Amino acid sequence: MAQNKQKRGPMQFLQFGVIGFANAAIDIGTLNLLLLLFHTDAKGLLLLYNTIAYTLAVANSYYWNVIITFKRSAEGSNRQRILFIVQGLVSLGVNNLIFLGVNELLQLIGINNWLQYNVAKGMAMFLSFLASFFMVKYVVFRDYGKRYIDEKN
Repeated sequence: MAQNKQKRGPMQFLQFGVIGFANAAIDIGTLNLLLLLFHTDAKGLLLLYNTIAYTLAVANSYYWNVIITFKRSAEGSNRQRILFIVQGLVSLGVNNLIFLGVNELLQLIGINNWLQYNVAKGMAMFLSFLASFFMVKYVVFRDYGKRYIDEKN
């Protein structure tokens, strides 16, 4: 049983990562589409665009991670949904702070806007991905009851 637990962690991270690539495509694709259709340099609109893009990716993440990555511990309970929303808001905060912060730094260097926004988005996605994985694994879909039953068998 201990060996199964050890394999589950890396496998979950791999599954979460694969789903994360799809989320990244949704996230960065939505941001770039919004920038293409409604170009702006205004921080407020950039924050709005980033929030819309991230929210779509998080919705996709919830759906696929419940079905694949955390199917053993996903109950579909209100508690899990609320915790997922809370972690999503925390990860959104991390994502927005990094996105705006890196944008500011890159603007000082004088990089063109398109590259600036995409580099900042990439860094924001990576760091919020890490934060999200650990919150989802150890808080949202924590395997309380099933772990006790598994240990007894």
